Amino acid sequence: MRFMLYEFLKNNYKEAEPIFFSDIVIEGITKSAVNQQLKKLCDEGKLQKYENGIYYLPKKSRLKTNVGVNADMVARYKYVSRGGKVDGFYSGNTFANQLGISTQVPNKVEIVSNNMAAKIREIPIGKRTFIVRRPVVPVNEENVYVLQLLDLLKNLDMYLDESYDVAHDKVSQFVQIHGITKNDVDSYIREFPIAIFRYYYELRLDDVFA
Repeated sequence: MRFMLYEFLKNNYKEAEPIFFSDIVIEGITKSAVNQQLKKLCDEGKLQKYENGIYYLPKKSRLKTNVGVNADMVARYKYVSRGGKVDGFYSGNTFANQLGISTQVPNKVEIVSNNMAAKIREIPIGKRTFIVRRPVVPVNEENVYVLQLLDLLKNLDMYLDESYDVAHDKVSQFVQIHGITKNDVDSYIREFPIAIFRYYYELRLDDVFA
């Protein structure tokens, strides 16, 4: 069993990427047995435990020390995307900073994710705290960027450090890079608070899609 589990992990996970206990499903093997064998693999040094329910296969660096996972990587894998599957996006001040319309670097990373049942929760991972909200509609590879943009627009003034002209330019770049169309926006904009229409007007977004 232990050998089988180790081979399963090596075949399904890269070194130094998060392995979630809840994701390990092997036909004919109970979760209790999996948990016991995970502990043995950790004791043997073949596996490292990051925190409860999260493990990784250690990777040796050039300095011969183990390279592992970090809180941001765990959050991204659990709530945003992994293995080509998109489940969420960075939001709020986090996304505003990434987009370049805010100079604020938030202490708590904000995420919208399908993998959150509650309306909003603060999730501690390692020594970091993440604010995770459920989406207004399920996030997928096709709609992730338009939902991310609209989510930002609903409270734009909360994040904006620059002028609307600068924001217009940054949003225009984002729209062009990700191929967002007016039809994409129209499909989802009414799922958001009515204030979003004001920011849509202030940023002259009709010009962006013209």
